[in-house]
Amino acid sequence: MISRSERVTNYVIVIALTLGVLFPVAWFFMTSLSPNTSGALDFSHLAWGNFGAAWRDGNLAHSMYASLVIAVSAVAGQTVLAILSGYAFGVLGVVGERFLFPVILLGMMVSTEVIVIPLYYEFEKVGLTNSWLGLVIIQLGMGVPFGTYWMRATFRALPKSIMDSAEIDGASSWSTLWRILIPMARPAVLTLVLLSFMWTWNDFFLSLIFLGDPAKQTATVALGAFQGRHVLQVNLMAAGSLIVSLPVVALYLFFQREFISGVMSGAVKE
Repeated sequence: MISRSERVTNYVIVIALTLGVLFPVAWFFMTSLSPNTSGALDFSHLAWGNFGAAWRDGNLAHSMYASLVIAVSAVAGQTVLAILSGYAFGVLGVVGERFLFPVILLGMMVSTEVIVIPLYYEFEKVGLTNSWLGLVIIQLGMGVPFGTYWMRATFRALPKSIMDSAEIDGASSWSTLWRILIPMARPAVLTLVLLSFMWTWNDFFLSLIFLGDPAKQTATVALGAFQGRHVLQVNLMAAGSLIVSLPVVALYLFFQREFISGVMSGAVKE
């Protein structure tokens, strides 16, 4: 049993931490509404027009559409490949697993900066620079190793008796995966989707290098260019940053229960 003093102490600590996290977020939001270009808070007048100005001047409509196409395509591919490879390594067992799985994990250990130059020249040879498809392929390659590791651990944490029962009942490996294991692993799958979307959406380095055409820029690159033009207008920079971060925040808020459940269940059984 937890004593009353311990319970009060826990609440005080949690409230203090919550305020510590929310205070800079609230400050940043109020800065975006400030009529002063310096970002100094002015509660006498809230300049909601800052968001409209940032949306127009930063050409965020087109760039966010580009980011959405790239992120959704990459996350869909990453998720499907991660589920299939995680199932193969975690449940079915594949020939040469002891060699192949560490090779896949190497993709999590190699720094992007190490491979970006040869990767750029190889993509340039096949015409995949300045292309959303090229960036989607790169994001697939960067995200699948983690997804494979995540889903392998998830499937191994599920009760093996359920898989044995499905096999006894005559279910195929395919049916066992999609009709039994995926519904059970839903929080972990949604967590993977959220993490992959966040990483892909927030990517700046690869988008800056592989998408030189301003007409194909992603939201993060467009935001960087916008902030460069409005470096002395802190309120507009804050408004633009909030607009670009909105899809990730909204997605997290919508799936927060599944995200927390997936993180907790994936912590991380082998």
